[in-house]
Amino acid sequence: MSEHKFKKIHLLFIALFVLSYAGLKLWQLRLPQAEIELRGQKITVWVAKTPAHLYKGLGGKDNLQEDQGMLLVFGKMGKHGIVMRDMEFPIDIVWLSNGEVVDIAPKVPIESDVSEEKLIRYYPRKESNAVLELSAGWAEKNGVKIGEKIKVIED
Repeated sequence: MSEHKFKKIHLLFIALFVLSYAGLKLWQLRLPQAEIELRGQKITVWVAKTPAHLYKGLGGKDNLQEDQGMLLVFGKMGKHGIVMRDMEFPIDIVWLSNGEVVDIAPKVPIESDVSEEKLIRYYPRKESNAVLELSAGWAEKNGVKIGEKIKVIED
């Protein structure tokens, strides 16, 4: 095999590796969606389960429609803190324990130009294994109370 042909094959393998790696990273960034119901209202949610998705949350999104939200699913029960990192709009934070509402932080404001160390951390009063983030005022408008359950309609 000539040296020129060997270099071409070598470059082809490098290009395939780079493209495969980039494709894998893009696939990992993709957020799955599900449809849930709370208080008779259907909500389409992005489902965050990976550490990268849980860290980012809704940060960087421009807005949230009335019938949209994000469901952050943690691997274990705990008092999971939520921050408003890179948020462009206020939200309601609803902590869930196996699908049951255990605490609510309504109308949580954005924190512009605040360093990571100074972000306010919002914690539930009880342990939870998931958080539902909704547009600010949604929980009050729809009468969400502690003890209510969400229903997953479609994964």
